[in-house]
Amino acid sequence: MSTLGNVVWLIFGGFGTAVGYITVGLGYCVTIVGIPWGIQAIKLGIATLLPFGMEVRESRSAGGLFELLANLVWIVLAGWAIALHHLLWALVLALTVVGLPFAAQHLKLVPLALFPFGKELR
Repeated sequence: MSTLGNVVWLIFGGFGTAVGYITVGLGYCVTIVGIPWGIQAIKLGIATLLPFGMEVRESRSAGGLFELLANLVWIVLAGWAIALHHLLWALVLALTVVGLPFAAQHLKLVPLALFPFGKELR
């Protein structure tokens, strides 16, 4: 079931969104200062690429000062907009019965979009 969900997800926008996140992440990685945020954007792109069957969890090393400060910078610069994007799409998709599984995937991506530092994908 997760394979079918991922194929439909990719066809109807998941691929383009993932490419966008990964492209922005690579752009951040061009600068030395932006590498940590670039890695998180790439992680978000990978999570957006195949969300069915993927789980977002707290990492074992979560909770450090760097992660807190990096998440604050992320939220101010991009996280709130990305999370709002996923929330709006979840709302739109939840209006139909067919869209409910896809709305759940968007809701799963919201915490990663807000606080990517200290999270890992499984």
